[in-house]
Amino acid sequence: MDVIEKTKSWIEKFVIGLNLCPFANHPFVNNRIRYRLEETNDLEKLVATFIEELEFLQKKSNHELETTFIIHPNLLNDFLDYNDFQEVINAILEKYDLEGVLQVAMFHPDFQFAGEDLDAPSNYVTRSPFPMLHILREESVEKAIHSHSNTNLIPEENIQKMNDLGLEGIQKMIGDLIKNS
Repeated sequence: MDVIEKTKSWIEKFVIGLNLCPFANHPFVNNRIRYRLEETNDLEKLVATFIEELEFLQKKSNHELETTFIIHPNLLNDFLDYNDFQEVINAILEKYDLEGVLQVAMFHPDFQFAGEDLDAPSNYVTRSPFPMLHILREESVEKAIHSHSNTNLIPEENIQKMNDLGLEGIQKMIGDLIKNS
């Protein structure tokens, strides 16, 4: 199975299936998510791709395209390097005057919350099959927040879901969904 299909399977069966993001289903079922595979191992090329996707997303209406995933399996595989890359992302958003217009959620296979053990189930809230950048429209995020009660409880509820599943249950679920997609 290819990288994009594995990513779609993860979104459908893990993120939406466990309701980790109550806002993910609408763009997913309405085919308003763009998946961009960037197979480079060159950081400058990833930056260029990121800028291209920012521009592409802005040219489309929310009804055509709501969000973009840039999946980059061959670059920033070390979580600390990936985490440091967030500064580059933020600087680009600032340079292009896109703060408050677009935001980026970052997902990584080795994501680790500060202060958590590497194998803590809570880390899987933000773990993905591959390193990826998720570009979201602030307008969509705000709209989703206003249509959902108690959004401030989502992170706590997600951590509880992961703890309830446990490390073994999470790993089995992810392994099954990627293997069977």
